[in-house]
Amino acid sequence: MRILFVSAVLVFADQITKAMVRNTMSLYESIPVISDFFHITYVTNDGMAFGINFPFGIYVFTGISIVFTGFLFWYLWTIQDHGLIIRTGIALILAGAIGNLIDRVFMGEVVDFLDFMVGNYHWYVFNIADSCVTVGMGFVLVDSLILERKRIAQTN
Repeated sequence: MRILFVSAVLVFADQITKAMVRNTMSLYESIPVISDFFHITYVTNDGMAFGINFPFGIYVFTGISIVFTGFLFWYLWTIQDHGLIIRTGIALILAGAIGNLIDRVFMGEVVDFLDFMVGNYHWYVFNIADSCVTVGMGFVLVDSLILERKRIAQTN
């Protein structure tokens, strides 16, 4: 499946950028790229999205990630005859899940570094894997909510 190549490239990019941040910055260091808009800020997260955490959370999130990753591989395999948009979306989500799973398994926490702000509004710091999941979900939603309706309308 060629679409898995997309996932592999994105996992590689995610891991390379995280390694660069870990090896060149101190924890909580922030480097302005575009002042008051985009910084590279080195933080870690041992919980889930948006800093959600609870006791033994790393084990729960790791277990869930392993099961979810297995499901995504299976699902991507079963939808080979579906459209490119849905397959790309699943491949992106898979890449994000694997990228953050690697961090959880080998470091016990996820490295985040993409830090955006506008005025007083400051978004959570995230990474390439998080971006893959978000964009991938957007693709899946477009396919499910718009393209699927068009396919149904064409068959009726």
